[in-house]
Amino acid sequence: MNITAFDTSASAAYSALFEACGCACFCRWWHFQGTANEWLARCVQEPERNRSEQLALVRDGHVEAQGLLAFEGARAVGWMKLAPRATLKKLLRQGAYRALDLGPDDATWTIGCLLVHPAHRKTGIARALVNASGDFVRRWGGRAVEAYPRHKGDWTYDEHAWMGTERLFALSGFTRIAGEPAYPVMQKAV
Repeated sequence: MNITAFDTSASAAYSALFEACGCACFCRWWHFQGTANEWLARCVQEPERNRSEQLALVRDGHVEAQGLLAFEGARAVGWMKLAPRATLKKLLRQGAYRALDLGPDDATWTIGCLLVHPAHRKTGIARALVNASGDFVRRWGGRAVEAYPRHKGDWTYDEHAWMGTERLFALSGFTRIAGEPAYPVMQKAV
């Protein structure tokens, strides 16, 4: 497996992964400014708008669109949004995180979501992406990686694990730094 930073040369593989997963968001949720109903309508009626927006931001070098892709050969089998915390303000406005003082945003990168091709789930791809995050964040000038999993015990449905699981991050060396039990904030220094 090869893990790379997402760039325009991987646009077709990225798009094919999201299509194989039936995922119309193309990782734009944290940046969408409308209501939840408007977001759902956009995903159903205009998924191409999400894809085009993401690919344009990648092409133009916007850090909010950064992430890692896991490849097996020429096929993308996993995606992880990995962007500076400061670009994910919507995440920090969520009820469980709104009142938390997580310190300055400087040099802290956030894992915004994980997506693994359905035929490759439960094979270690998500863990490989999470484990690779520290090297990329360090290269990009960061000092810490944060994750916001939902605590669901040891098992959850794949569709509910898009932010990763607490167990996944703990196994990858992340520790809980804040949050209530169901909504931990986990971090790893790099």
